[in-house]
Amino acid sequence: MSPLGARVAVVTGTAQGIGAAIADRLELAGATVHRVDRDEVDLSDTRATEAFFASVGDVDVLVNNAGGVVGQTHVPLDELDDAAWDAVLAANLTTTRNCTRAAVRTMKPRGWGRIVIISSGAGRSVSLTGIQAYATAKAAQIGFTRQLAHELGPHGITVNCIAPGFVLSNPTTRAQWESYGEVGQQALVAGIAVRRTGTPEDIARGVEFFVVPDAGWVTGQTLSIDGGHSLF
Repeated sequence: MSPLGARVAVVTGTAQGIGAAIADRLELAGATVHRVDRDEVDLSDTRATEAFFASVGDVDVLVNNAGGVVGQTHVPLDELDDAAWDAVLAANLTTTRNCTRAAVRTMKPRGWGRIVIISSGAGRSVSLTGIQAYATAKAAQIGFTRQLAHELGPHGITVNCIAPGFVLSNPTTRAQWESYGEVGQQALVAGIAVRRTGTPEDIARGVEFFVVPDAGWVTGQTLSIDGGHSLF
């Protein structure tokens, strides 16, 4: 029997890369997966989020993957404007709050749920691209994970987090990779224990581990899936 047979999952940020790989993996595990991306629903908007989750109905598994740098590059803090800061926090942190709040309303009455938040190595260290709001939002997601694990555990709901390392998953990360040049790319890979960058499928495997029924005693954890980069 498929481990997630008869379970309903929502995965955000599924247009490409990590989100798409997670949705594919959960479908292979037997879940009915509802994919949603920012071109379809603005998940930073409370009303739009509530309407989307109402259309889905009961949710068993939620993967908060939506986020990113919103097309931004490094700007010194003393030159940073409010709109740029707010846009990154909305895309990463507000979407996570909105989706989790909506999903929990259907999980609590049934006494079961699995929530996974996709943070970043930037949330445990620093943003390689120097985007202050991104590192801040990703660190906040880790704190949100811990707090909700404590709050929701008595209701049979686990909340865990994944902090990916450098994954070539979308145009933004590929542009970042190209910007390093050959020397910079070699230096980055040299700091990874397994000597390669990650793939979306590497992250999707970690998500599956957290959401299967057998993982019911794992909660409040942040798992670095980064090829061993965080060892250095």
